[in-house]
Order: sequence, then structure tokens, then C-alpha cells
Amino acid sequence: MGELPLRLVVVGDELAAGAGDARALGWVGRVAARTSTSTPPTVLTLAVPGETTSGLSARWEDEVARRTAPDTDTRLVVALGRADAQAGLSLARSRLNLANVLDAAEQRRIPAFVVGPPPGAGVDPTTLADLSAAFGDVTTRRRVPYVDTFTPLVGHEQWLADLAAGDGSLPGQAGYGLMAWLVLHSHWNTWLGLPEDVA
Repeated sequence: MGELPLRLVVVGDELAAGAGDARALGWVGRVAARTSTSTPPTVLTLAVPGETTSGLSARWEDEVARRTAPDTDTRLVVALGRADAQAGLSLARSRLNLANVLDAAEQRRIPAFVVGPPPGAGVDPTTLADLSAAFGDVTTRRRVPYVDTFTPLVGHEQWLADLAAGDGSLPGQAGYGLMAWLVLHSHWNTWLGLPEDVA
């Protein structure tokens, strides 16, 4: 039997959908375009603007279940935004929500990959740094790949300039390009069982 077609189900907020990108690709589209499989992956982005991990954990399983099929290699990409910090959720609640998602995905035998929240206006950087670290700890404990987008971007001149050119919250083409680079260089291909040949 040959390689099953790859289906990537992406759950997250407006950042997962590429809001603010004039090319309408976001980081997800850029990563998919650079993912070299024998047939292009099918990417299903299920974004809810402003969604917290509480909302995500309540909806993801039903939505993903409707998009899986026995003749596909279905994988889950959890794209975490800044809404938990903006909504004042405790770190313990955020950790538990993500843990529940990842544990249920493992039970369903759906490989997961997690992308953390990037810096942006309207969120205290220390709060967001703590949230990103908490998400990283949850994923490490479960041996799930995690992309820390906060730490490399919080002082990145191009990222900050891109945010400033918009509303301060959503990146544009350059910012999404930076996020895509971080994902592609965080063992994305290894997770997919592909050669690590990203330049």
C-alpha cells in the first residue's frame, strides 16, 4: 500500500486563518506550500477569531472527527493565539485545556503539532511569555512538537515593523513569513516523516 494522502486539520484563532495577510496565505498557507509530499497536503483550517483554549478544547474533537477518513493520514495542528492572556484565563486553566486536547488526540491516534502564540499589541509581554512557556511544558511532557513563536519574535525588528504597519495585533506578509519559517525549522518535516531539508 502506498503513502496515504496527507490531511492537515488546523484549529486556532484568526492567526491560523492568516487574517491581515494581503496574500491571504498566513503562516499555514506558506508552510503547506513548502511541505514536499508526493501529493500536496489537504489543509483544512478551522479558525474562530478570538478563541480561547477553553473554546478550542470544547469544539475541536467534533470538528476534526468530521474531517478524518480511514484512507488519509490526518494530523492535527493546534495554533494557539493570545486570547487566553487577553481573557485573563489562569495558566493552570490554559495548561489543562491544551493537555485535554493533546490527550484526546493521542487517544484518537491523531498526531498533533502545536504552534504557540506570537507577541502582539494589547497583551502584556510577560503574561504572554509565561503562557507560551506553559504551553511548551504541556507539549514537552507529551512529546508533542511545539513551536515557541513568542521568544524569537518579541524583539524581532521585522516582526515589530510588520505589526506596526497594521493594527499592532495582526502581522502582514513579512510577519506570517517569519512564523512560517519558525514552524518549518521546528522539526515540521520530521513530524510528517519527511526529510529535514528545509533551507
